Amino acid sequence: MGKGDPLRLLRQDLLDMPPYEPIEPIDVLAEQLGIAEESVIKLDGNENPYGPSPRIHDALARFPYYHIYPDPLQRQVRQALADFLGLEMEHIVVGSGCDELLDLIGRAVLCPGDGVVNAPPTFGIFPFVAKSYAARLIDVPRKEDYSLNLAAIAAAVREGAKLLFLCSPNNPTGNTVSREELERLLALDTLVVVDQAYVEFDGEGFASLVPNAANLIVLRTFSKWAGLAGLRAGYGIFPKAIAELILKIKMPYNMNVAAQAAILASLADVDTLRQRTQAIVAERERLFGMLTSLSWLRPWPSRANFILCEMKSSSKGSLAAREVWRRLQEKGIFVRHFDTPELRDCLRISIGKRDHSDRLLETLQEIGASVGY
Repeated sequence: MGKGDPLRLLRQDLLDMPPYEPIEPIDVLAEQLGIAEESVIKLDGNENPYGPSPRIHDALARFPYYHIYPDPLQRQVRQALADFLGLEMEHIVVGSGCDELLDLIGRAVLCPGDGVVNAPPTFGIFPFVAKSYAARLIDVPRKEDYSLNLAAIAAAVREGAKLLFLCSPNNPTGNTVSREELERLLALDTLVVVDQAYVEFDGEGFASLVPNAANLIVLRTFSKWAGLAGLRAGYGIFPKAIAELILKIKMPYNMNVAAQAAILASLADVDTLRQRTQAIVAERERLFGMLTSLSWLRPWPSRANFILCEMKSSSKGSLAAREVWRRLQEKGIFVRHFDTPELRDCLRISIGKRDHSDRLLETLQEIGASVGY
């Protein structure tokens, strides 16, 4: 038997690290409320309400090699992605969602104490990765309109930072980084990682810049536009030398065969997926207009598949975001609640189908009317 407390053998900084707060799946939410799963309106995870391409089910049913390990070099799916992007395969690495690729970047780059620049409010996995590798997190808060503070970022990088994490469109604010802003940041002496998980809802992609930018990494995913969140299918576009290292240090069989088959089937049905993406964008604009009709709520313009909403005060008082979040849950409607230094009293609402938006607005109107709005 070992002696002493085994926790003393673990990294002490990780014992005190706060966990990332994930969202719950539909079955758990339904059980918590005591309602049927089909009654849940899930608008908290930025998932695609239309699901994957119809071809996915057939592709997974017909796949013959579930008993065989996947290709450790992911050649077929990497080549398909390269063809889709118009790039060479040597730039592409696939992973179990962008999260795994972010972790691999941290593993490849960070030593304890290395600087990582983060621009909150943004994707919570960025600080999670930095802290996981005992890096020094340098937060450079965004401006009041959630745009980047380029001068402050440049100053932070000059103080010593190996990595700069960005998200465009940004989660949870929905705004984007312009190409001009990105080019200014690429001139800095740091590795710039741009998570573009929501790019299909915006169109301003940066993947084509990677072959001519030695310090740019672009991450993308099939979770949002292609409805594969449950299969964890992400990919990164890397400078070739960095891609080679990432392939070397990743777990040998990191993306399972089902996810790879689903990617191939999705790429064979891009037209259907783009039509659904366009439907989500149209519903985003419709919902934004509906939300602006609520005097106590301020929705922020978004280029993603969600809308950030801020509670407003007036002579009638104010509704707290947590209270609205709780009362929506009572009606089977789940949205994301934020109350951090950079996001006070906010809700993030994922874009669902038309009937989801209608039921959401009806419930929000009821909540507002109950306190005199």
